[in-house]
Amino acid sequence: MASIGQTVARTPSGEVLSRAQQRAMLVPDCLVEARRIANTVIAGWHGRRKRGIGENFWQFRPYSQGESLSRIDWRRSARDDHTYVRDREWEAAHTIWLWADLSPSMMYKSTLGAVSKESRALVLMLALAEILARSGERIGCPGVMEPVSARNAAERLATAIMLSPLGEGLPETGMIRGASDLVLIGDFLDPANEVMGRLGPLARRGLRGHVVEIADPAEEVFPYAGRTEFTDPESGEKLTAGRAEILREDYQRAYRARRDSLGESLRHVGWTFIPHRTDRPASEALVAVHMYLSGMPTRATHGGQL
Repeated sequence: MASIGQTVARTPSGEVLSRAQQRAMLVPDCLVEARRIANTVIAGWHGRRKRGIGENFWQFRPYSQGESLSRIDWRRSARDDHTYVRDREWEAAHTIWLWADLSPSMMYKSTLGAVSKESRALVLMLALAEILARSGERIGCPGVMEPVSARNAAERLATAIMLSPLGEGLPETGMIRGASDLVLIGDFLDPANEVMGRLGPLARRGLRGHVVEIADPAEEVFPYAGRTEFTDPESGEKLTAGRAEILREDYQRAYRARRDSLGESLRHVGWTFIPHRTDRPASEALVAVHMYLSGMPTRATHGGQL
C-alpha cells in the first residue's frame, strides 16, 4: 500500500528476485525474534483457553449451589473444608488467518524507527502464530498457507512466506469462511475509503477482523526540514519540498484524519483497529491483538497514538 516516507527505494520489476532473496534472509531472524517475544508474553497466560466441554483438566474452583454434584472432585475437596469442582478445558478448535503486507512501502525505516515496518509486521504475525498454535488453534495465511493445527505452525508459516511469490495488496480470501478471525498487519496508508472498499466485503461476509496498522515514527511526526525529496515506493513518483517543515502541520492533520477515519469505519463494521509504531516494543501490539482474539478488549492496550 502507498507509503508516506523519505528516501525509500522503489522495487522495479527487474529486481523481483533480489527482493525475494532479501525477504528470505529476513524471515529466519524474524522467526527467532517472534519466538522470543511470544515466550515473554505467554508466560503465565492460559492463552485462549476457557472453561467448557473437553478432556483436559483446566482448573479447580469452588462449587456453586445448583451445579451438578457429578462435577465435584471429592478427592480435592477432602483436602480442606471446601467443595471443589473440576473444570475441563474448552476444545473447540478455531481458525485464525494471519496476513502481513510485504509490499515495497513496508520496507521503510527512518532513523527514528527501531526496525523496518516489514520486519515488525513479520515478527508480529509469526509471534501470533506461535502463541495461537500453543493454544491449539488452526493457523492459516490466505494465499500462502492452508490452515494447520500444529505446534510448529509458526515455523511452517515462516517457510511458506519465504517460498511464496511477492504480492501487493490483499490476497484472495474466498477460502476464508465465516466464524473465522482475520488478522491483517500493514501500514494501510491508502485513503480510508479505499481501504474500507477492500475490507468492507470481508466484514459483510461475517469475518471477525483485526487490523494492525504499522507506522514508522517519522510517518507520524514528520521530522523533516529544509530541502527534502520524498519518493513513493509503490509508483516511484517524487515530490521535492524546498522547506519541508512548513508542510508539517498540514501533514499531521491529514495523517490523523486518515487514521481516525479508518479506525472509526472499522469499528462501525465490528472490527478492531490497533495502531502500532516501530519504536515501541512489539509485545504491546501482540498483547493487544491477543486480548481482542480472546474476547477481552478492555484489557487490550497498545502504543502508537499521536
